[in-house]
Amino acid sequence: MARAQKQRRHHRDERLVVNSTSIAPPGGPNPAAVASLLGELTALRAELAADAALPHPQLAAVHAHYRESAGNLLHYLAFRRRDRRALQLRLAALGLSSLGRAESHVLATIDAVLAVLHALAGSLPSEAAQPPAATQAVAAVDFERGQRLLAEHTEALLGPASPGRNVRIMVTVPGQAADDYSLIHDLLEKGMDCLRINCAHDTAAMWLRMIKHLRRAERALGRPCRVVMDLAGPKLRTGPIEPGPAVVRIRPTRDVLGRVVAPARVWLTSAGAPEPAPSPAAACLPVPSAWLARLRPGDSVKLTDARDARRSFRVVDVAERGCWVETHKTAYVVPGTVLNHPGGMAPVGELAPVASVLMLRPGDTLLLTRDLQPGRPARLDSRGQVLIAAQIGCTLPEVFADVRAGEPIWFDDGKIGGVVEKVESSRVWVRIVRAGPLGGKLLADRGINLPESDLRLPALTAKDRADLDFVARHADGVELSFANTAGDVELLQRHLAKPGSRPIAVVLKIETRRGFENLPAMLLTAMCSPCCGVMIARGDLAVECGFERLAEVQEEILWICEAAHVPVIWATQVLETLAKTGQPSRAEITDAAMGHRAECVMLNKGPHVLSAVQVLDDILRRMQSHQTKKSALLRELHLAHALPHDGCTAENPTSA
Repeated sequence: MARAQKQRRHHRDERLVVNSTSIAPPGGPNPAAVASLLGELTALRAELAADAALPHPQLAAVHAHYRESAGNLLHYLAFRRRDRRALQLRLAALGLSSLGRAESHVLATIDAVLAVLHALAGSLPSEAAQPPAATQAVAAVDFERGQRLLAEHTEALLGPASPGRNVRIMVTVPGQAADDYSLIHDLLEKGMDCLRINCAHDTAAMWLRMIKHLRRAERALGRPCRVVMDLAGPKLRTGPIEPGPAVVRIRPTRDVLGRVVAPARVWLTSAGAPEPAPSPAAACLPVPSAWLARLRPGDSVKLTDARDARRSFRVVDVAERGCWVETHKTAYVVPGTVLNHPGGMAPVGELAPVASVLMLRPGDTLLLTRDLQPGRPARLDSRGQVLIAAQIGCTLPEVFADVRAGEPIWFDDGKIGGVVEKVESSRVWVRIVRAGPLGGKLLADRGINLPESDLRLPALTAKDRADLDFVARHADGVELSFANTAGDVELLQRHLAKPGSRPIAVVLKIETRRGFENLPAMLLTAMCSPCCGVMIARGDLAVECGFERLAEVQEEILWICEAAHVPVIWATQVLETLAKTGQPSRAEITDAAMGHRAECVMLNKGPHVLSAVQVLDDILRRMQSHQTKKSALLRELHLAHALPHDGCTAENPTSA
């Protein structure tokens, strides 16, 4: 009884209580517990078989590659339709499998446990527990077959695994890859298994050059690499904002005490034929070429900046089409600022306007407008009271018909949050409820998420349909962005099924709440194609489902896809700090290690992406020896040798 009480305390989560009759006594398993479990598990198996035997119209259209997998998915969905935690605890108490790793072989797992229970009970399986073959519309997938099916489908989508690493690495290449063969060559050499092109950027001509570079690198290195192209999809984003003033702030480098440790370097170039700065510059100022030709090293150039502060530049180097000047003081320069030199005066030419932002704080009102007229900040009176609220347009005004008051709205990957207060024909009134401590900066071309709005957006935009012609000719797979329903998947399949077209893999990007909730139906539809996969696009998905729920959501996607033997791509912000800055954070190293539970991990572009590929390759190789999917692998543990056998501590070997 004491043992049962201890067990109850340990498993009290959500009122789960272990029945004392299920605890095995010292002499062996409790016959009543075994009989009870036999009955319950036999009934469960019959329930799953009966559910799978019901008419499922999708099964008839599933491709032959996925017939067994679709059946296993149906078994898993029926299995997870009820809370099985109490059953798990009772099985574990007898030292049996708790069914927690049954995804890829559901019925086979249940049958294995039933066989052990029958052995414990000294009985034989009843014929009634095994439905006649005629009534079993879906065959059971055994342990080995389930793992093999997932491996086969993964290789079909992502290509063969690298030696010593089963999880593939996908890399989103930047536009520069179109003109930089060495970048693609080095990515492939470091461990890239799949090259991803984002159709939202660059042009078809640039995409073709990227793919040609890849094929050349494949021949040079003897390594295959798949090409996957991501359709842009109906991305809802903020519109343009009125440009700010054309002003350049020139600042020297200072230490923590505000002392100048390095002057600001400014590149002066001809206004008639401007030449980019040959190295990093604090500013690039266009000036008349005749005046520029008079400058010599050591000369002083004086000016009065936009704040009426007197400043001076010192000429340090003169080149053929420009010169370098330095200053130890901060200066604000605008078009027309006069530069004075003993050889004459020269006005600064045209400068690019500063990108504007809308500064939003909790309690502020933001008007989301139907047109794409440039947005503008709020206009205030002399007392700081709002006269006209801040406003900004949106790229897909048709969503206005689907938005309702009271629904949440998020901007810029969840950095700014609000609530829809009122919907008018030409604008939506939004009350800002979440931003940074000092407010949030909303820029142009930032994402907008409406997680609780039933948006009726087309699955394929006009641009997507045009891009599909290129994708179908040159790519191995296509990603359907913002996949929300089975109908969206069918639409893509119809566009790909043109006469004479070659088969191409379909990857569902799960990045909305609706997409997550409709995943089983979309999977069965995607399995009508000869090859398919799923990408967990965790950026938008976190905003749509809530950051606090993302860990749970991505787990559920992994489980469902493993049950369908469909490979998963773990994506968004993996080793992002490393790729951008060259230095990873501790949190993202752990996140990358979690990615080994998927079949592929995706890296985004960045100046240090080669280092990111190398680090990810090392992480995945190490994790492969410790765990596969949810199962821990018991390789030799070095720490197990750390305890001396004679009872002495390592620090004090003479102590007892």
